[in-house]
Amino acid sequence: MTSRLNVFEKAALGAVALMVVAAGFIFVFAPQDALQGPVQRIFYLHVSSAIAAYGCFAVVLIGGIVYLWKENPTADRLARAGALVGLVFTTVTLVMGMIWAKPIWGTFWTWDARLTSTLVLWIIYAGYLMVRRLAEPGRQAARFAAVVGIFGFIDVPVVHFSVTWWRTVHPGPVVINDALPAEMLVAFLITMACTLFLAAVMIAIRYRIEVLTDQAADRIVAAAVAVPSKAGSTR
Repeated sequence: MTSRLNVFEKAALGAVALMVVAAGFIFVFAPQDALQGPVQRIFYLHVSSAIAAYGCFAVVLIGGIVYLWKENPTADRLARAGALVGLVFTTVTLVMGMIWAKPIWGTFWTWDARLTSTLVLWIIYAGYLMVRRLAEPGRQAARFAAVVGIFGFIDVPVVHFSVTWWRTVHPGPVVINDALPAEMLVAFLITMACTLFLAAVMIAIRYRIEVLTDQAADRIVAAAVAVPSKAGSTR
């Protein structure tokens, strides 16, 4: 137990250190945008958080498929961990996007295709977690949540390609279109790598919490079963 905790602690410290490095590239290395000014720096973490959320929901997708196929509890725990961490990064994406939108668009929110589909994505996986919390723990809840997680992933490509499929006020894919100067591109790639590492560490830690939670639940069930059997044997 101690060695595992040490590994998680080291990984968490490493993730924090990498995010500090990313902040250095965002605020020191990358030049200030001539048009948007300082608020453009939100872009680096905003887009990186969105990509990290995609990755987390891909974990939910794979975990759900594996669970429905083999009913592997490890896959189910991994899906639960990925959903929670993905929801956190989707929240960061939405909040940072709103902070950027106020000075640039003059409003925190507009029912743009990208924004709306991202909000739908947040609602889907918040619903996934609500199902896991409210449903009676067991095979039925795990199977139903797996279906929600699998079908919910359909919204990920909708979010990603919304700016090219529809006319939107949201900026297009500047990285793919080579619209970033070299220094900004380097800052973005480093921030994305650091954010993805942070997401992986958070999933690993959350997975460990899910394991401990399941083990505690199993012990409670075992104790509840053992009490009547002992009472019966004394008679």
